[in-house]
Amino acid sequence: MKITSPRRQRKSLFQAPLHKRYTRFSAPLTPELKTSHNTNSLPVRTGDTVRIMRGDRKGLEGKVIEVDRKNYRILVEGVTREKVDGTATPVPIHPSKVMIVTLNLDDKWRREILKRKGISEKEEVTEEKIVKEPKPSSRQGKQKKRKKMENSGETEGA
Repeated sequence: MKITSPRRQRKSLFQAPLHKRYTRFSAPLTPELKTSHNTNSLPVRTGDTVRIMRGDRKGLEGKVIEVDRKNYRILVEGVTREKVDGTATPVPIHPSKVMIVTLNLDDKWRREILKRKGISEKEEVTEEKIVKEPKPSSRQGKQKKRKKMENSGETEGA
C-alpha cells in the first residue's frame, strides 16, 4: 500500500535506510547514453560527469565530488559559492536536478547493472513483438465455445 499522507511521506524519506536512499539518487541520462545503455536513469555516483538542468547554475557541467546520502545532495566540481570571508564552498545540488553526461564505469558492479538492464529490455521487446497477442475477452471465449459445440453437434447429428 502506498503512503498518501504528506507527513508520512516525509517521515519515510528522512528515516529511509541507505540502500533505499541510493535508489532515490537517480538522475536521467543524456539521449546518447539512453540509447547505448537502454535505460533512462541511474543513481549518481562519485566520478560521474553531470550537467545541471535547473537553478542559477543551469548548463554547467562538472564531475561529482561527493554524494551526501544523509541530506540527499551531491557536490559538483566547479559549482561553488563565495563566502563572506572570501573562501569558496561547494553548493549542494539535488540529484534529480542534474543529467548524467558521462558514466564512471570503474566499478564492476555498475557495469553488471548496465548489462542486466540492457539485456532484460531487449528480451522484453522481442517477446512482445513475437509472442504476445491480445487475449480474447471472456465473452468472446464463451461465444467461440458455443460455436464449437454447435458445429460439433450438427456434424454428429447429421
